[in-house]
Amino acid sequence: MATRRQVRETVVSLLYSVDLGNENAAKHADAVFEERKIRNKQLEFGKHLFGSIVANLPLIDEKLQGMMKEWELDRVGSIEKAVLRLGAYEILFEDLDKAVVINEAVELGKLFGAENSAKFINGVLDALRKANA
Repeated sequence: MATRRQVRETVVSLLYSVDLGNENAAKHADAVFEERKIRNKQLEFGKHLFGSIVANLPLIDEKLQGMMKEWELDRVGSIEKAVLRLGAYEILFEDLDKAVVINEAVELGKLFGAENSAKFINGVLDALRKANA
């Protein structure tokens, strides 16, 4: 059975695909979840996350941009952007422990991102948490 972290990893990969211009990512999401053996409640969780993030992307990006002092969201790497979007969605819309959300995002940044990604992700999401407390 897949863990929530594996679901989040899959959602990050789908968001990465969307950011790179794959307009069919949503159509292939079911196949990606199946390929990674994400089923039952975890599948519902993953579909909810991915669909909700895509549906709220303009607001999420606006909130993220507001937290970046010297960066433009368009200049952020696609992997880091995908992780930030996932974390921002969970901070803004889900009733989860914000420290856990940030920690999960930092771990995903370490797993997929560049050398300093985790620090950057932590800083942006912590600022968003404080702004929405």
